[in-house]
Amino acid sequence: MTGPDQSDARRGAGGEGAVSGGPLLLGVRHHGPGSARAVRAALDAARPRTVLIEGPPEADALIALAADEDMRPPVALLAHVVDEPGRAAFWPFAEFSPEWIAIQWALEHDVPARFIDLPATHSLAWQEKATGSPPPVPEASPEPPVQPGPDLSPEAAAQPGPGTLPGPAVSPGPAVSPGLAASPGESGNPEDPDAVKTPAPAGTPEAAAQEDALRIDPLAVLADAAGYEDPERWWEDVIEYRGGGTSQALKELGHNGEAFAPFEVLADAMGALRDVYGSGGHDRDVVREAYMRIQLRAAQREFGDDVAVVCGAWHVPALRQRTTVTADRALLKGLPKVKADMTWVPWTHRRLSRTSGYGAGIDSPGWYGHLFSAPDRPVERWMTKVAGFLREEDRIVSSAHVIEAVRLARTLAAMRGRPLPGLTETTDAIRAVMCEGSDVPLALVHDKLVVGDVLGEVPAAAPAVPLQRDLTRLQRRLRLKPEALERELELDLRKETDAARSTLLHRLRLLGVDWGEPARSARGSTGTFRETWRLRWEPELSVRVAEAGIWGTTVLTAATAKAESDAVAAEALADVTALAERCLLAELPDALPVVMRVLADRAALDTDVGHLAQALPALVRSLRYGDVRGTDTHALAEVAAGLAERLFVGLPPACASLDADAAAEMRSHVDAVHGAVGLLDEPREAGAEPGGAETGPGGAETGPGGAEKEPGGAEKEPGGAEMEPGDGEAARGGIRTRWHSVLRVLAGRDSVPGVIRGRSTRLLLDDVELDGDEAGRLMGLALSPGTPPGDAAAWIEGFVGGGSGGGMLLVHDEQLLALVDAWLTGVSAEAFTDVLPLLRRTFSAYEPGVRRTLGELVRRGPAGASGPDHGGGAAPHGFAPELDGPRADGVLPVLSLLLGLDIPAEDISAQADALPAPAHNDLAFAEASR
Repeated sequence: MTGPDQSDARRGAGGEGAVSGGPLLLGVRHHGPGSARAVRAALDAARPRTVLIEGPPEADALIALAADEDMRPPVALLAHVVDEPGRAAFWPFAEFSPEWIAIQWALEHDVPARFIDLPATHSLAWQEKATGSPPPVPEASPEPPVQPGPDLSPEAAAQPGPGTLPGPAVSPGPAVSPGLAASPGESGNPEDPDAVKTPAPAGTPEAAAQEDALRIDPLAVLADAAGYEDPERWWEDVIEYRGGGTSQALKELGHNGEAFAPFEVLADAMGALRDVYGSGGHDRDVVREAYMRIQLRAAQREFGDDVAVVCGAWHVPALRQRTTVTADRALLKGLPKVKADMTWVPWTHRRLSRTSGYGAGIDSPGWYGHLFSAPDRPVERWMTKVAGFLREEDRIVSSAHVIEAVRLARTLAAMRGRPLPGLTETTDAIRAVMCEGSDVPLALVHDKLVVGDVLGEVPAAAPAVPLQRDLTRLQRRLRLKPEALERELELDLRKETDAARSTLLHRLRLLGVDWGEPARSARGSTGTFRETWRLRWEPELSVRVAEAGIWGTTVLTAATAKAESDAVAAEALADVTALAERCLLAELPDALPVVMRVLADRAALDTDVGHLAQALPALVRSLRYGDVRGTDTHALAEVAAGLAERLFVGLPPACASLDADAAAEMRSHVDAVHGAVGLLDEPREAGAEPGGAETGPGGAETGPGGAEKEPGGAEKEPGGAEMEPGDGEAARGGIRTRWHSVLRVLAGRDSVPGVIRGRSTRLLLDDVELDGDEAGRLMGLALSPGTPPGDAAAWIEGFVGGGSGGGMLLVHDEQLLALVDAWLTGVSAEAFTDVLPLLRRTFSAYEPGVRRTLGELVRRGPAGASGPDHGGGAAPHGFAPELDGPRADGVLPVLSLLLGLDIPAEDISAQADALPAPAHNDLAFAEASR
């Protein structure tokens, strides 16, 4: 029972003008540890018979789950439209949220707890038209509608959606601008403060922007009145560090009868601000507060005045306002409504720190959590935690650093007139003492401790859509635990568990649940039997799972239905081929026939060479992945072969008469097709070993295309007849041969842009379809004096440009380098200015070592050549006419050591003694290295 002194205190907590003996109104700052401690102390002192909390009443049935041992904050209430799960809202709770503390107190003391905010069925219906205006306020309202504002929090002010923190955090929604804004009727233009802004038409984005500009930041107003420039600093000094900033200090204040003091002061302050700033034009919040008053009256009829209300401090004046039931019900008449479901979902500290989307706008949730949980000496404990973290990061931090950092933080707080060191003082001390003035380790401390990667947990008994339950089951079976901390996962597809993990992640990506993102392996492996994923679980993925539930009740059935739908809706041929690849990766055999049928139809009708070139690489990759995963890709191979044939026929005409941009795009298509043809022409056997060797049923090694090989290396046809060397290549089909013919046409046709001609020549040279002399002849033609300098530079870019090893080709092929050098020195001064950007782009892509070597080779030309005369005169300037054998043999000792070759010591010694002294021109060694 509540004693007489507690009743007086409760009446005071309602603020001036509260009804004698009325409900206990506890105005809080959402996600504020000081408010959370004060709420617990006030509830312990008042002992109410029921607790009313700002939040959606549909969650009343979920309150009991907060007592489950598997429930660990941060968590959030998730509400979504049943027929449209993508329309959702969150109400986040941290361990230091006053609302969470109120729920825990009610459960511990067996006291009913209820949510009293506007139902989610209405707020979600309003979300559909975020920039529209809510129903008009009836004239029956006894006074101008009250503005809830950002609930005494600049972080809450940044929260979008129909409600203030902790909810609903809705996306999308109009962002709320923090800081003191113009009051109603004033201009928002600082250059014309006396001008009157013309109201924009209701329901327009301009009207929504004007509405947001009217919202004030009460925390900033109060801080400014107290002489503080930083509202956060004022709040910490007045509330967070009250009595020392610890739970023990709040208990002592409660024993002294001061448990309600902060709520009295805040209620009076909010009342004064509401008298000055009025509603601010937020009619939607007026409706929310009308619903709260109705729920408060109902609780009073049931429990009398032994009722405690935990809500944003800005709402307290509206809840103690005298209004009639008729007026409040009139505000709720005609509200839009949708059918909604609600459940608990995990949340993260990192998501709490975001001020947009589904965030909560708290800059330092990790710091707030520390302030709330520290029983005493919060600064010392924080410094100790930071020191331990830096030690784990191999930073040299001792106990002396901790002592000095605490002393410095206290000194800074005293100099700045603060009761205790805050986050600013502790951060400055950590930077100066533990980080030695560097912001690099300090940024790590901020990311891992001040913000943190804490991920909450919800019990299995929480309601969930069937797809979520199936996903949870798969996560447990595959030992893939959702974590807020980003981590890399390497998978070996030859292992059953890893293959199942890969399949699950690919299926989720197809459903739009991007829990994992493919990443480049740290090993540098290019084998198709390895995959690397970067995993991080974000809270909004729960919405994506609920949204994907419309496709099926399990991950497999949902992914299959989604793939079939995407195939039918795909507009481009490349989209269909990419979808076929994803179906193979996700192992969706039921969806693949539909995708293949659509792919065959689109491929037969599409005549654009660019589309065909984009589609072929993904199709060929699908064949490779199908081999690794044991998938039947016969139909896919037929489509790929037909696509390649059509591409070979249409590519030469499509490359004629292109401008520079189109030529660059077509060059990328040529590169992609070349890589795809190389993969398409490779043998594809389901039983292929990952290392590349294949074995027949009896263990005999097989050659390309499945031909069995004799121990001596000769291949045998399937019937047993011996094959001549090279017959296996012909048996594999002539796809690569036909592609080489296309490249020869492109390399020799004058109407083809230089960048494509040069690239085709280079691809033929790399495939040993051209010898060095023929490549030199083609380069000489392209760089002849009759060729415009721009076309010649484009040819060079195609031949040796990019990161395709063109620089090393010039380093080790003196003939090609001499041709480029001779052409470049013969370009006129006027033309050189035009070709310089193209040449710079070509050579800047080389590795620094390659560029340096090329510069040295050019510098050692005719004018700077020195060293022994190698005789002859056929070699270009600066190059030896032939290989210097003794100098080349000098590398054998090193090679034998690296390769583990058993070369007699006397041979190595003799070869080393034969090595002449290094000359200034060291090009012979470069040739030997080649």
